[in-house]
Amino acid sequence: MNEYDSNRILDLTKKINYIKTNYSNNADCYVLNTCHIREKATDKVYHDVGRLKKEFRNKKKPIVIVTGCVAQAEGEILLKREKYIDAVIGPQSYHLFNKTILNLEKNSKKIDSTDFDVIDKFDNLRLIKNSNNKVSSYLTIQEGCDKFCNFCVVPYTRGSEFSRTFDDLIDEAVQISNNGAREITLLGQNVNSYNDKGKKLSHLIEEISKIKNIKRIRYTTSHPVDFTEDLISAHANLPKLMPQIHLPVQSGSNKILKKMNRKHTVERYLDLIKKLKVENPRVKFSSDFIIGYPDEDEKDFKSTIKLLQKVEYINAYSFIFSPRPGTPAAKMKMIDKAIAKKRLMSFQKIANEIKRKYRNNLISKISLVLFENELQNQKNYFFGRDEFSNPIVVESKENLVGKIKQVQINGGNQNTLFGRIIQNSNNREFAA
Repeated sequence: MNEYDSNRILDLTKKINYIKTNYSNNADCYVLNTCHIREKATDKVYHDVGRLKKEFRNKKKPIVIVTGCVAQAEGEILLKREKYIDAVIGPQSYHLFNKTILNLEKNSKKIDSTDFDVIDKFDNLRLIKNSNNKVSSYLTIQEGCDKFCNFCVVPYTRGSEFSRTFDDLIDEAVQISNNGAREITLLGQNVNSYNDKGKKLSHLIEEISKIKNIKRIRYTTSHPVDFTEDLISAHANLPKLMPQIHLPVQSGSNKILKKMNRKHTVERYLDLIKKLKVENPRVKFSSDFIIGYPDEDEKDFKSTIKLLQKVEYINAYSFIFSPRPGTPAAKMKMIDKAIAKKRLMSFQKIANEIKRKYRNNLISKISLVLFENELQNQKNYFFGRDEFSNPIVVESKENLVGKIKQVQINGGNQNTLFGRIIQNSNNREFAA
């Protein structure tokens, strides 16, 4: 979502004659777009600002703006502690960027724009053409969350759930398609809670599927509680919807899920996965896990390992619990850090082995790959992703950007698969 937001900020500032520079020491205005999900995000802001000070020691100081969720959560503190920062702009106030910059050009008074004004934000952004021209593009359809998981800062930095209008999203999807996109990933902090006058995520996917040049549709991130029957059916009925679902579970222990205020049980989660598999047996899953949550004991951890092994996630993103200021979990007693680290290493070892076996099983099979770009430092090597979002690199003298090709997988490493373009797939087995 930060990548989408950053691109929209660039679109906005073109209106006041600002353009993107690839050289930070050239900047007249320097924007730090931040995320507050992980620990030490604020420290990174101070580190980057310190680096800027050195870079511009003998030059005219640029306008420095901190935006995103750190700005929302700690904007007042940032402005007081670091005099080099000129303004903080929260994620629901991006539409004020141009006004903020123009005011800062005239005077040096610091500006704090961290009000929750999400309706005004999207009303303004609707008037600015989305210029993103990537083959695989993002489209924010929903922001905020009403779930209030005890560990999560999102409701405090992004606000309550807000869905953009159905018609505006279709218009922007057409824009993105006209710019060259062949794949759209629909974004939301709780994307499957999308609802505009009864139009839900499944309806949006169905309508975007009608755009001729859009070949693939994905969405992230889902909450198990909001996974409705119509969305489950969409995975059987809409061919452009990719068979890979990111479905965060966070823990395999019902005790810990209750302490997290996740509002679902392991049994309900597994029942959802079973329903999706019935509708589309090709569906694969990725997930997020918090290891070492307060009061997690060995039994809880083993339950999480059991779930990991049962579902066989093709990607499992795992982190040690990181208390976020202002959340209920921040007041809970943390478990011993050494124990948490040991559990994390154990979890990741098993997760990586599951992923390795899955990737090995793809070797010699055929994947349908949408190619996104040519590698910067390797001519005639192209990067793309298959239906399950696996990264794949092939060598080709033909320009593959924007094309979907059949690729036979020959090998790979922990991060990337390698293959070759094939012309004839008779009697060959497709990857699943």
